[in-house]
Amino acid sequence: MRVTESAFRHGISEADILHAFQNAVRLVEIEQYGEERLIVIGPDRSGNWLELVAMPAESADRIIHADRLRPKFYEFLK
Repeated sequence: MRVTESAFRHGISEADILHAFQNAVRLVEIEQYGEERLIVIGPDRSGNWLELVAMPAESADRIIHADRLRPKFYEFLK
């Protein structure tokens, strides 16, 4: 799994990003900007919820976004 530079924009560490990915509780495929992406919701090492975006959706070989889980993604936890 490759974590791209853009994934560090919000100050999330690589260890926390990978922990959230490996312990994901939700995976949601979306189309954005004409590309299939995978929304990944999982906890960091301290138990805080993170939102990740991985690409491409079918193989998810790179993470391009990581941030604290925002309210717009809460619906995916239902």
